[in-house]
Amino acid sequence: MRKIILGISAFYHDSAATLIIDGRIVAAAQEERFTRIKQDASFPAQAIKYVLSEAGISFDELTAVAFYDKPLLKFERLLETYHAFVPRGWRSFITAMPVWMKEKVFMKKMLRRQFRTLGATVKVPLYFPEHHLSHAASAFYPSPFESAAILTVDGVGEWATTTICYGANNDIKILRELRFPHSPGLLYAAFTYFLGFKVNSGEYKLMGLSPYGLPDAPQTVAFREKILATLVDIRNDGSILLNMDYFEFATGLKMTATPLWEALFGFPRREPESAITQEHMNLALAIQQVTEEIVVALARTAKEITGSHHLVMAGGVALNCVANHKIKAAGIFKDIWIQPAAGDAGGALGAAYAAYHIGMEQARIFFPGEDGMQGAFLGPAYGDADIRKLQARYGAVAVHQPDFDVLTQEVSEHLANGKVVGWYHGRMEFGPRALGNRSILADPRQAAMQQQLNAKIKFRESFRPFAPVVLAEDAHHYFNDATASPYMLFTTTLKEALRTNTAADTTASIYERLHQQRAAIPAVIHLDYSARVQTVHHTLHPKLWQLINCFKKLTGCSVLINTSFNVRGEPVVNTPEDAWLAFMRTEMDYLVMSNYIFDRRRQPVLPPELFKSFERD
Repeated sequence: MRKIILGISAFYHDSAATLIIDGRIVAAAQEERFTRIKQDASFPAQAIKYVLSEAGISFDELTAVAFYDKPLLKFERLLETYHAFVPRGWRSFITAMPVWMKEKVFMKKMLRRQFRTLGATVKVPLYFPEHHLSHAASAFYPSPFESAAILTVDGVGEWATTTICYGANNDIKILRELRFPHSPGLLYAAFTYFLGFKVNSGEYKLMGLSPYGLPDAPQTVAFREKILATLVDIRNDGSILLNMDYFEFATGLKMTATPLWEALFGFPRREPESAITQEHMNLALAIQQVTEEIVVALARTAKEITGSHHLVMAGGVALNCVANHKIKAAGIFKDIWIQPAAGDAGGALGAAYAAYHIGMEQARIFFPGEDGMQGAFLGPAYGDADIRKLQARYGAVAVHQPDFDVLTQEVSEHLANGKVVGWYHGRMEFGPRALGNRSILADPRQAAMQQQLNAKIKFRESFRPFAPVVLAEDAHHYFNDATASPYMLFTTTLKEALRTNTAADTTASIYERLHQQRAAIPAVIHLDYSARVQTVHHTLHPKLWQLINCFKKLTGCSVLINTSFNVRGEPVVNTPEDAWLAFMRTEMDYLVMSNYIFDRRRQPVLPPELFKSFERD
């Protein structure tokens, strides 16, 4: 009899649903993609409906449902923390407790009530693996390794903020655990807050800002020394102790004791949307360096206590691709694999895996050298009928080109001529990265393209970087350490021969330096010549591979810019309607959906109510 497991994450951020059948992932999606509410934390009703529909089953056919953490254990942590810090935290306590006492303490009852709205008529068994076990399961079970050390690092689950586990066959053993409030993820989030970005969504902005810092500048060195002397004590094994006099996340409604931070670093907390100065960049670099020191030490400890040649990772900190590169460069492990949905959305997948392999003691499906994520293309796909409905509703105009060879030739020419193209095909990606099915593509050889995309397409800060997507077989021509990177989770550096301005003026402003012609593909290269690379393999991603290969034949360049198909404050597009409306609200030149090509110049004028001011995230 088939074992069908629904995994759920919800009620904090990045709610999601996943479905596995007999150990194989059938579908996975975040709720935000359906509701269009970025990082939607609500019960993932629409995502659940999708994954069940994708499998063609009803709710009552499920073997079990798994929720990604233990609410009662988390409630225990909240109560003990408030008690430990009395009288601090009173405002936070009276804000949080009514929600917990009304709903979250009674999670089983609340979930079953939600299940009834989805048509459930029988009580499906419920599993509640711990938060970090869900992360660990999401990293190990779909990995290409028979056994592996498992490192999970995030803000906090119930009590754990970091765990080291060992996975073999269908079992996971938790070996070490770092507990709240001492958290590498919350340390990084505190700097996200102090530098004016939104916690739980702006950490990638902090990572993107760090390469603009000057590593040898006295200020950067001083910032790093102050962090290590005052804010965090890093032990040899990678565990940390935070100086809680400087942090308010345990008891307050904000991350930092801001006056103390301002005195420590010598400048005020940056207000959101205000100008970014060199001191902000230098502080971003300093905390990035400290974070890298922590995760590399943790990786060494994972190696020492497991003896494994392989490492898998999950948790929000595993999305820090610069730190991931440092682990790889240290040569601690033979190979590393990271869950592409490493954050809380991926916890839904890990919960389902934990229920199946640990709770039900089912054998693991394992294919040496191949991961089980199917390129992360686990979301819904839409067909020509959906595109035609979009055209009928809005009067959208497209040319249907049934010959895909002709289509890729035409699109390649547009890209080579400096046009920006929305590229929409197949199943939507699961996780935060657009990997070529819900992407915006452009030519990386033009230095001005980075500024154009940020200003006119994405409506976001001009310093924000873009990723190169490159043919896997050509990656070594452009990048050092050009190993397979299909999920865009590692950085590497541009080869010396492709650097054209190695003596750039570091005294110039960030914006002047940003637009200098520093490399052969400047629009995807940071000031430190690093890049967050995605490699495209013909077997895993044939349509995108064909487009890039066609662009290569035309230009000699086998790299494109790949950025997610969304604008600031919105989730990545899901439906053809989402894609067309995003296309029309920006200054993209072309939209390619399936075999349909939409030219901006031929589209109808949108009514004013369909335009919106883009939320500052």
